[in-house]
Amino acid sequence: MSKDNSIIEYDFSEEMKNSYRDYAVSVIIARALPDIRDGLKPVQRRVLYAMDELGLEPTKPHRKSARIVGDTMGKYHPHGDSSIYEALVHMTEDYSLSLPLVDGHGNFGSIDGDGAAAMRYTEARLSDAAMTLLQNLDMGLVEFQPNFDESEKEPMVLPATIPNLLINGTTGIAVGMATNIPPHNPVEVIEGTIAYMDNPEITTEGLMKYIKGPDFPTGGIITNADVLKEIYETGEGKIRVRAKVEVEKGDAGRKNLVVTEIPYTAAGRKTKLLEQLTGLMRDKVFDEIYDVRDESSKEGIRMVIEVKRDRDEQNLLNGLFKKTGLEDTYGVNLLAVKEKQPHTFSLKSMIREFVNFQEDIYEKKYKFLLEKAEKRHEVVEGLIKAVDIIDLIIEILRGSKNVAQAKACLIEGEISDIAFKSFESSVQARMLNFTEAQADAILSMQLSRLIGLELLKLHQENDDLLRRIAEYNLILGSKKELHKTIKAELKNYKRKFKQERKTELSNQVQSEYVEKIVEEDLYILIDRFGYAKSIDENTFNKADEAQLADYKRIIKIKNTDTLCLFTSDANMYKIKTNLIPKGRLRDKGVLIHTLCKIGNEGAVLYIPFEELFESQLVFVTRHGYVKRVSGIEFESGRNQINSSKLEEGDAIIYIRSLSTEDVIEDRLKVLFLTNDKFTLCYPVSEVNEYKKTSRGVTGIKLGKDDFVKYAHVVAPEDKSITVDAKEIAVSRFKEGKRADKGKKIRI
Repeated sequence: MSKDNSIIEYDFSEEMKNSYRDYAVSVIIARALPDIRDGLKPVQRRVLYAMDELGLEPTKPHRKSARIVGDTMGKYHPHGDSSIYEALVHMTEDYSLSLPLVDGHGNFGSIDGDGAAAMRYTEARLSDAAMTLLQNLDMGLVEFQPNFDESEKEPMVLPATIPNLLINGTTGIAVGMATNIPPHNPVEVIEGTIAYMDNPEITTEGLMKYIKGPDFPTGGIITNADVLKEIYETGEGKIRVRAKVEVEKGDAGRKNLVVTEIPYTAAGRKTKLLEQLTGLMRDKVFDEIYDVRDESSKEGIRMVIEVKRDRDEQNLLNGLFKKTGLEDTYGVNLLAVKEKQPHTFSLKSMIREFVNFQEDIYEKKYKFLLEKAEKRHEVVEGLIKAVDIIDLIIEILRGSKNVAQAKACLIEGEISDIAFKSFESSVQARMLNFTEAQADAILSMQLSRLIGLELLKLHQENDDLLRRIAEYNLILGSKKELHKTIKAELKNYKRKFKQERKTELSNQVQSEYVEKIVEEDLYILIDRFGYAKSIDENTFNKADEAQLADYKRIIKIKNTDTLCLFTSDANMYKIKTNLIPKGRLRDKGVLIHTLCKIGNEGAVLYIPFEELFESQLVFVTRHGYVKRVSGIEFESGRNQINSSKLEEGDAIIYIRSLSTEDVIEDRLKVLFLTNDKFTLCYPVSEVNEYKKTSRGVTGIKLGKDDFVKYAHVVAPEDKSITVDAKEIAVSRFKEGKRADKGKKIRI
C-alpha cells in the first residue's frame, strides 16, 4: 500500500515541546507581564485604548462598563469578557494603585473584599492619570499593529509620559516566572527620574534619596527598610509590611489596639483579616483579647481589638504580628517585557528605559509639530504675499478659463491663454512662483481675508509660527533642550498628582510573643466516633452521668499540658491542649485524627504528658511481648515518635501507666488472656524495664496461631474484670512464672 503524501508525521514529544513553548511565550508576552515602557499588560492597554476611542475623557460622562468591555473584546482582546472586566475593575482600585487609571461610577468592590457589581450595572471613564498614557496618539508617536482578525489597528505600546510601572506597580504570574512590582509615590518617582536625567551616572543609593522605597496606597510600615537597596540593585527580594496600630484607652479600664492602616497584601480582603482576628479570639489562641470589631468608614480603616484588663497589649500585638495578616511578607520581583523578552530590572535600569522611551516619543512629537508648523507657515507666508498683489491675482483669476490654468500661473508663471488687462500685469504674472500648497490656499481664500484685522492676524500667526519652528528646531537639535522639555512636563505632573507618602519606612526587630496563660484544669472528652473537645472543670462538675456516658475516654489535663496518644502501630503522637477546641457539652468537637494525622491506627492510650513523664508504662503486644518503659523515654521535641519495636504482624494491644509507688509496693499484677482462652497472671515487678526502642520479652508462651487477645493490670482490690461484656473473677487467672502458658479457662 502506498504512503499518503498528504500525511505529515511529527514526533509526539517534539510537537508537545514546541506547542508548550509557543504557549509559554504567548502567556509571558501577550498576557501576564507588563511592558517596561508604559507599565501596562496587553489587556489593560486595550481597555484604555478602547475607552479613548469611545471618547471617555475625564470631562465626559461615564459610559456603561458593558459597552467598554464589548468594544475591547470585539476589537482587540478576544479572551473573554470576565478577564477584561476584572482588568477594568482593578484599574479603578485606589487601594491597589497609587494613581487609578479608570474613574468608576457604581459598585466596583471595596478594600474589604466585596466583589464588583456586574458590568451592566457599573459605568466608567478615563482618569486624569490615564490621559498621560494616551495623549498625542494621533501624532504617530508609537507603532500600531493589526488586531487579532486584522480588521482594526491597535497600539503596541501607549505613549506614556509618566513612569506608570513604578508608580502603580503590577503583579502577574506567567509560565515559569512571575512579576511583583510594588507601587511607589508619584512625586518621589518623578523626582528620581529627573535626578537620573540630570546625572545618568547616579547610583542606586543616590536614586534612593528621592525614591525612598515602595509607597503602598494602604499605608502601613515597612519594617526591614535596610533590604531596599539590595532589592533595587538586584530586582528581587522580600520586604515585611506591617499594619499601623495605635493604642487607645477603652471602656472599663481596658486598652484598645486600633488598626488604622493594613498591609498592602491584605488590600481587597480586609474582611478575611477581621475574620482571622475574630477566630483567634473565639478559639482562645490569644487569651488577652476581649473583643474584636470593625469601625471602618469612608473616613478610613479602624479595626478595634479590645484587650482584657491587666494584660500586656504590646505583647499581644507582637503575637498578632506573628500569627495574623497584620504583618506579612511582600516578595518583590521587578520583571517586565523589553523588546518582547522578559527581563529583571534594577531601579536604575527601569528609570533608564523610561527616559529612553521619553526621548523617543518626544523627538517624534516635536518632529510632527515641526512638520505641521512648517506646512502652515508655508501657507501663511503665501497668503501674506498674495494679499500684497491681490489685484494681480484677481486679474489672473478673471482672465483664466479654469482653475488649473490659474493654478499653473501662480506656481510656474504660465500665462498662455490668460487674458490680462495690461502688458505690465502679464510681465508680473510670469514672475510668480508660489508653491502648490500656497496656490491651493490662495485659490480657496475668502475675500474676508482682505479686511485689515484679518491681515493683522495673518502676520501675527506668521510670527508665532516662526517662533514655534525655531523652538522645535532648538529642542530637536539639542539633547539638553529635549531633556529640559521632558523635565518641565514631568514637573507639571508632579504638581498635578502630588501625594504625601503613606507608607512608613523603618527597621524594627521582630519581637517575640510571650504566651501568658492562666493555668486551669480541663477535661478532654472523646466519643466513640473519635470526636474530641475540651471543657472546663466547672462544666464537667455540672454534667451528670448520663451526659458523660456517651464519651469513650475522659482525660483530665492542664490547659498548659500536651496530650499524648499511643497507637497500636507503636507510635506516640503529641497534641497541644489548646488545639483541641474548647466548648460546651453539646458541641461536636473535631476528629482527633485531624489534630495528629494518625490515619487508620488504633488508639490504645491517651495520657497527659505531665503524668506520662512521672510514670512507667506497661506495654503488651499481640504476640505476647511485655515490657516496662520509663515515661522519661518519651520526652521529645517532635510531635511523633516511635514508642516500641514490633515484629512483622505484631501490634500493641494494651498500655497502662503506673506510678513509682505502684511499682515499689509490688501490689499490681499483669493478666493475659489469649484467643485460645489460655491465661496467665504474675506481679508487674517481674516485668523488666527496657528502652522504648526495645521489643520487650515474652510475657506468655503462645501456641500455634494463638495470640494475646486481652491484657490488664489489676490491683488486690479488683475482684473481677470485664472481657467481651462478661465479668470474670480475677482469681480464675492462673498465677505463674512469666512466659508460662498458663491454664485454659471457660468464658
